[in-house]
Amino acid sequence: MKKDDDIICDGVTRRDFLKTCVTVTAMMGLPFAMHAKIAEAVETNQNPAVIWLHFQECTGCSESLLRSTHPTISTLILDMISLDYHETLMAGAGHQAEKSLHDSMTANKGKYILVVEGAIPTKDNGIYCKVSGKTSLETLRTLAEGAAAIIPIGTCASYGGIQSVAPNPTGAVGVRDIVKDKPIINIPGCPPNPYNFLSTVMYFLTFKKLPELDTLGRPKFAYGRKIHEHCERRPHFDAGRFALKYGDPTHAEGYCLYKLGCKGPETFANCSVQRFNDTGVWPVSVGHPCIGCTEPDILFKKAIAEKVQIHLPTPPDTYAPVNLKDKGKGADPLTTGVLGLAAGAALGAGAMLAKKLPKDGDHGEEETKDE
Repeated sequence: MKKDDDIICDGVTRRDFLKTCVTVTAMMGLPFAMHAKIAEAVETNQNPAVIWLHFQECTGCSESLLRSTHPTISTLILDMISLDYHETLMAGAGHQAEKSLHDSMTANKGKYILVVEGAIPTKDNGIYCKVSGKTSLETLRTLAEGAAAIIPIGTCASYGGIQSVAPNPTGAVGVRDIVKDKPIINIPGCPPNPYNFLSTVMYFLTFKKLPELDTLGRPKFAYGRKIHEHCERRPHFDAGRFALKYGDPTHAEGYCLYKLGCKGPETFANCSVQRFNDTGVWPVSVGHPCIGCTEPDILFKKAIAEKVQIHLPTPPDTYAPVNLKDKGKGADPLTTGVLGLAAGAALGAGAMLAKKLPKDGDHGEEETKDE
């Protein structure tokens, strides 16, 4: 039996490995006990093969993955998966690289995970993006045939990204517009959070099926709720406190960025919860509005300063006026934030209490059980 301090690979202890599995379990919203099943799946799958293709993109999605530390990129690609082909990270080039690609396709036919980074040009038979003399359109179709599942990573691969914005001279599209007969899990973002990708891979390996997806093919555990619902500036939005200009006091004091064009109310993602770079930051926390990079109809298609439509653009009458002339009246931003969070906690507690109350006809059975 392995001990927690046993080295299982290249300085990585079993304890560290299990921490990664627990993190993934939590991200997917699974019960805590499921981390053991995920760990077992990773250990018994013996480094599932992954082929990673690059098309029309900036490599930002790969760069985001390189910044992950739980696990580190070396642990991920060498010990948890077998990254057989990745034009940016692999040591081989030219004929050596092509041999690695061909060997992995042949040996793992029907079992490998195909990751696609970047949009695919389709105009003029796809001549606007070629690797090794083959168009990206041709390469994608060939590799998709033998894949168990396809994970388009980033908004370009998922929906076409900036390359697909009108007039779209190359006819760029996302994977879903070309491949119709394979399981596809979109991980959009510019770039996406690397842990959304990692969790998706682990889910597929553990349960041998796709996670629950939304109408845009995104896993609901990561893209199931709007950023606006969990934003740290949400209490200021509810109180009607908005930043009006970059660099002025309303911006410096952390007011809501809605009037500066924040797309959080229309964007489904977990950025405000998962965050980036393992340092707890994300665009809104450092003063930049959300640009809706996980949405196909927002990123690059709506100006950054353009405001999105929301259900309640003004605060309710129960809030104090925002622009009070007397600074001695009204709550300061910090108090507003604390009260907003407290109100949310109270609503949550009330909802839980309501569930425990006996319903009509129950005759207090729940109360008897508790006693």
